[in-house]
Amino acid sequence: MGNPANVAGMARYGIRSARVLGITVAVIRARANTIGRDHELAAALWDTGVMEVRVLAALVDDPVLVTETQMEAWVREFDSWALCDGVCSVLFDRTLFAIGRARAWVRRREEYVRRAGFVLMAALATHDKTAPDPLFLSFLPLIEKGASDGRNFVKKGVNWALRQIGKRNLALNAAAVAVCRRLIAREEACARWVGRDALAELTSEKTIARIRNARSPRPAPARSRSRPRRPSGTPARTHRS
Repeated sequence: MGNPANVAGMARYGIRSARVLGITVAVIRARANTIGRDHELAAALWDTGVMEVRVLAALVDDPVLVTETQMEAWVREFDSWALCDGVCSVLFDRTLFAIGRARAWVRRREEYVRRAGFVLMAALATHDKTAPDPLFLSFLPLIEKGASDGRNFVKKGVNWALRQIGKRNLALNAAAVAVCRRLIAREEACARWVGRDALAELTSEKTIARIRNARSPRPAPARSRSRPRRPSGTPARTHRS
């Protein structure tokens, strides 16, 4: 199924894993749908070291069975934004440990590990419709601090997390906009970029209208994540690089 032309195209978008075949995401998802959940198979797929096969591993793994040890082992082997975003937004964000790993990873120095922390925040904001606002408010100081990291894949992860939190509801939108304005006033060019880019989306008429028209989620108690939810259907596309 490999396609060398696709490999070249992926490289132009910054996807340069050690082993890439050039298989499309649509093909990988279709194969995952025929397999279903299989934790042991996911481990074997991951061990191949092939980027697309590792994406397939994340799609077929069972988040109920994923451990912190597995998450730490996998995150250390992320070598592209595509693998990082794919694993975090279809598997890791559904585990018992997503919140803790997000907070821990954004404090780490490795580029893709730190990005993974912010991607987890974005994925939680996107997928967990019943999570309470205080959870996301607690992420904002970490996002604000992370905006000083000028590495491309980190700053874009920071930006993504800030935007997704700010699109959940009007209260979080106001809090995220306040962060944007503080970032714009900072000296670091990367922080100003994060703030300006996020502010443009979070204050747009289209975004505000979408938030107001969205059905309000049911109030949720303090988040215990005593049992992770199982994803239903095929996950949505991940963030632009």
